[in-house]
Amino acid sequence: MLDKNIYKEIIMTRVTVPVGEDIGFLPGTEEEKMTPWMGALMDNLEVLTQTEGGDWGRAATVDLLRSRIRIHSLNFMRGRTFLNKYIIIDEAQNLTPKQMKTLITRAGPGTKVVCLGNVSQIDTPYLTETTSGLTYVVDHFKQWPHSGHITLLRGERSRLADFASDTL
Repeated sequence: MLDKNIYKEIIMTRVTVPVGEDIGFLPGTEEEKMTPWMGALMDNLEVLTQTEGGDWGRAATVDLLRSRIRIHSLNFMRGRTFLNKYIIIDEAQNLTPKQMKTLITRAGPGTKVVCLGNVSQIDTPYLTETTSGLTYVVDHFKQWPHSGHITLLRGERSRLADFASDTL
C-alpha cells in the first residue's frame, strides 16, 4: 500500500462492545477515545514490524505505519464518503446487517473495505452467527466478482488460545 501509493491512508474502525463492565466516559478526541479499543491493531502492528533493522528500524516502521493509519469511530461514519482509502472494519461479527450496510456504502472510488471477525466470538447479546453483519456481508457479496472471502482454519495466537477456543 505504501510503496505503490494506491491508498491515501488506512482507516481502522471497530464496534465498541465491552467484554466486561463499561469503564464509562472517556475524555479526549475521537482518536483518543478509540485508542483503548484498538489494542488488536497495535498488537498486529507489533508483529508486522518485526524487522531486521533493530530497534531503530522497527521504530521507524511503526512511526511510518501510524502516520498512515487513522482510527475512526463507527458513530461518525454516516454521511461521509471515503476516497482512495483502505478501510478495515475489525470485530465485524458484532455489527448488525444495517450497520454493515451503512459502513460499506461509505466507500467512494478507489476504496477497499476489509471486514475482519470471528462469528464464534460474538459479544453482542442480540446477534447470532446467522444474524451477524459479517455473515450478512459474506452471504450478499459471495456472487460479486470483486469480492473475496477467507476463512482461517485455525487461530494464530497460540496453542493455548486454540485449545481454549475448541474446548470452552
